[in-house]
Amino acid sequence: MTLGTPQAIACVDEAITSRRSIRAYLPTPVPRETIEEILRVASRAPSGTNTQPWKVHVLTGEPLRGLVEKLRAAYDDPAEAQLHEPEYAYYPHEWVSPYIERRRKVGWDLYGLLGIVKGDKLRMHEQHGRNYAFFDAPVGLMFTIDRVMERGSWLDYGMFLQNVMVAARARGLDTCPQAAFTPFHRIIMDHLGTPPQEMLVCGMSLGQADPQAVENTLVTERAPVHEFTRFHG
Repeated sequence: MTLGTPQAIACVDEAITSRRSIRAYLPTPVPRETIEEILRVASRAPSGTNTQPWKVHVLTGEPLRGLVEKLRAAYDDPAEAQLHEPEYAYYPHEWVSPYIERRRKVGWDLYGLLGIVKGDKLRMHEQHGRNYAFFDAPVGLMFTIDRVMERGSWLDYGMFLQNVMVAARARGLDTCPQAAFTPFHRIIMDHLGTPPQEMLVCGMSLGQADPQAVENTLVTERAPVHEFTRFHG
């Protein structure tokens, strides 16, 4: 296939635009060779002076189940959960428009599909807790970075993460990037046996979407180009 042709453009665009945060997976295993291929392709992401700051931990089988048990135990114990905080601020400390409206909408759109009404804290807690089971995906990915790296490397990391998700879509797989793991970084890093100079960036679920799960019908909105773009010249 020649790049620049309508067929090539359509394939690339489909891999990008069909990517969604999938929150329910089939138990179908993903071959290690496929995971390695996805990561190999993703590693072509650009990085300042070719530093390649990403480090990836792939969990399947018993290591994955063991981490899920630890995370759910901590999350479900209010006293324990209060002892855990993220090492970095993923979200703003003060929400302003239009971000607060977008955040609220996606939350209530998801809860609406699941039949979770406002004030149902038990079901909200359980739904959020599904993050810590990787939404039953057969593969859990944890991404870490050396603490010595600065903001530029985090920007590079974002491009790598996007490559992972698009490469997965090209192979008929789905993902969900998850900042929800960051408060429990101590549990995760201990489970992975990482050195203290590394810190957790985020986690990600990987697998085949469950076509029967209503939450997987959620398609989030995007602002039109003219709202976030200014052309000069």
